[in-house]
This record gives sequence, C-alpha cells and structure tokens, in this order.
Amino acid sequence: MTRIDYPLGGDTWDDRELAAIKAVMDSGKFTMGPRVREFETRFAEHFGARHAVMTNSGSSANLIGVMACLYHPRHRLSPGDEVIVPAISWSTTYFPVHQAGLKLRFVDVDPKTLNLDADQVRRAITPKTRAVFAVNLLGNPNDFDGLRRVADDSGLLLLEDNCEGMGARFGGRHTGTFGLFGTFSTYFSHHISTMEGGVVITDDEDLYHILLSLRSHGWVREQPAHSKLRTKIDPFVEMYRFVLPGYNVRPLEISGAIGVEQLQKLPQIVDQRRANAAAFKNLFGDFAHVRIQRETGESSWFAFAMTLTGELAGRRAAVVDAFTRNGVECRPIVAGNFVNNPVMAHLDHSVSGSLGAADDIDANGLYLGNHPRDIRPQLAAVRDILDGVASGRNA
Repeated sequence: MTRIDYPLGGDTWDDRELAAIKAVMDSGKFTMGPRVREFETRFAEHFGARHAVMTNSGSSANLIGVMACLYHPRHRLSPGDEVIVPAISWSTTYFPVHQAGLKLRFVDVDPKTLNLDADQVRRAITPKTRAVFAVNLLGNPNDFDGLRRVADDSGLLLLEDNCEGMGARFGGRHTGTFGLFGTFSTYFSHHISTMEGGVVITDDEDLYHILLSLRSHGWVREQPAHSKLRTKIDPFVEMYRFVLPGYNVRPLEISGAIGVEQLQKLPQIVDQRRANAAAFKNLFGDFAHVRIQRETGESSWFAFAMTLTGELAGRRAAVVDAFTRNGVECRPIVAGNFVNNPVMAHLDHSVSGSLGAADDIDANGLYLGNHPRDIRPQLAAVRDILDGVASGRNA
C-alpha cells in the first residue's frame, strides 16, 4: 500500500499566534506579566473555575498542585500519607507525590476505560490513605460520580491530573474541576499549545494563594492584599519575603500571549478531535483484534488507544514495525504499567491487589495520535494495515 503521512500530532498556530509573539517581543517584557495574567483569567472563566495559575509545564502544574496540599490550612497532607494513583499514567503524575514525601499506592485500571475504577479504589484504602489522584487518561474522563462517593465516604482529598483532558466533560462539567485542583498541559500536540506550559485551576482561595507562592520561589510577591500569606511589614522588605519552600516554575510572557489566542480556538479543536474519534470508533469498535478505549462522558480524545487482542495479541512489535514502514507514528499507552519502570526502586510505594489489566496494556497497548484536522483517511489506512498484520499479509 502507499505510505501514508500520519504523525502523532500537529500544531494549530497561524498568523494570530505569530502576531502575539511579535507583540511580546516589541514590548520588551518577556518574563511573566500581563499577558500571562490575561490568559489565566480567560482560562479560569472558560472552565468555570475561580482561579487559574499558569506554569512552565503541565509537569510543574502537578508539582505545585501536590506540594500546595502540604501547606493547606484545612486540607493538609503530611509526609507518609498514602495517595492512590492509577497504574497507568505519565511519570509526572507520580513524581510530585514522591517528592512531597507522600507514599504512592497503585491501583489497577479498568481495561476498557483505562482509568481508575471506583470499586477498586475503595478496596485499596488503608488507614494511611489521604487522597486519590485521578488521571483522565488520553482525554477520557473518570467516573467522577463514583470517585466522589468514595472520597466523601472515606474523607479523602480528590485531586485531578487533567493534562491530557482539556475540553473533556463529565455530566456536562469540564474535567479538571472535580478535585481540590485540576492540572492541564499546553505542550505541543496537546489540545492547545503554548510551546511549553501548564495550568492549575482551583476554586479554593487558600490553595490559590499557596500556588502563587510556590510558583515563584515561595515569596509573597504577587499575593492578593487579603492573602493569609502576606505579612504586615515594610513593603520594601516584603518584596523579598519568603514564606514557603517554593520553586521557579513561572511561564514566559510569550506563552501567555500564545495561550490567549489558542484558547479561542479550543472549542473548534475539540470538535474536530471528537469528529475524528467518531470515525475511529466506527472503524475499530467492532474490530476483532483490538480493544479501544471506552468513552466515559465526553472525551476530548487526546489520542486513540488500542490494546491488541485476538490474532494480534502478543504481536505488538510486528504491528509497530508495520506502522513504521507505512508512515504511522505510534507510542506505548503512556508509560504502560508504571510499576514496571526501573525508577520504582526510588519511589516509596505499595500496590493494591493485582495489576493484570495494566500488565496487559503494558505488553499489548499502543496509541495513535489525534489531530485538530480531519484524519479519517489515515485512520482507514490504519485499519488496512492491521488487517494485513492479523492475516499474515505483508502490510
């Protein structure tokens, strides 16, 4: 067959983003400033949150989100507390939990949705469990009704890694708004792109103030006048007043300016991704040799996950080879079963029950990219390639 062009992702920039970059360059103000604040305001409004804090990456958004829970006056986590996490996610779901001195407790995922199962979460709770960190994997919402019941029944914090789920909804409500905080990524190939970037949103005023401080060295500059972190001292001295052990994970003005333009395009971007997903489900929903991700609520379809079954089970290398020869980029389903990574030797953790579904996904899973443009012809070609591998033909 003819080699096709199907990369993992594509950009959505045009003259508006380039003009926004030029405006920043002409202004001479490159560090975090008014354009970042404008993006934060618009981002919070778009997703129906009270507050948004932009960072230099989605990974940093997770970092300051988790760390902020160590200093919250009412929802405080303490070193040694357990945080339940899904066995499949990206590394920076887990690393901030470890870096905060908390203990990871891994739970298997639902093999159909690839997300946490509320019943398994409930069974995983121990006397040391204090939080659940839910991940909307590849844009697919969790069952937040079920997770909220478990969290409320057990007095657990619900936290939300929505770095792959921008624009997804559950029960008509945006993902990223169900936990004490929700995080987003604006890295290239994500739903919107500011080159590098991330956002934390929250409705909690105290958490918001803590996030602002942690983002910028742990000082009190940029704090609202009513913040509890402010100290009544000489304003000159307060400029370099440090109250928390923070970081420097601030974004650049260019990223904020690009974000303002990108956010306006988000509804159309998500609509196109969902249109591509309709074609994907039509092509592969009843395909005997793959299991695709079952949608919960309204996924924003970051990517298209496949777990190989039937004639293709155990033959991922052959599938990847056929894809590569035919111009189709693919990746493992995020990091597979994360417990199988060597880095686990450095992380304080425990495992609840077996991780059979995660192991199957680890061995037989892969994903294809989704795009902000029509990729129905590419998806049809992928079906032909998989048919060829399953039947033994040379795809």
